[in-house]
Amino acid sequence: MQNFPLFTWVSAHPRLTAWLVLSLGMVGLLVYEARDVGLQPSQWAALVVATVLVAGLCIWIISWEDAEEEDNETIPTAAVTETSDNA
Repeated sequence: MQNFPLFTWVSAHPRLTAWLVLSLGMVGLLVYEARDVGLQPSQWAALVVATVLVAGLCIWIISWEDAEEEDNETIPTAAVTETSDNA
């Protein structure tokens, strides 16, 4: 199953995939909830763009936690014990 191009792209770009999936879900909810409001096409476009940007911001903020975990894994154990002995 990993030989399919879609799966290789998804595994190579997990954050972009998460952004795409979250954006689709959020835009779908937006369209469903605001379908009877009577928005103009330019208003719809602005809302969709804003929703996609918010989804990207959410994924970016979530990725901060991944970066912290990666930083914690790269600290050598000797450095950790030296700093704790000096304190």
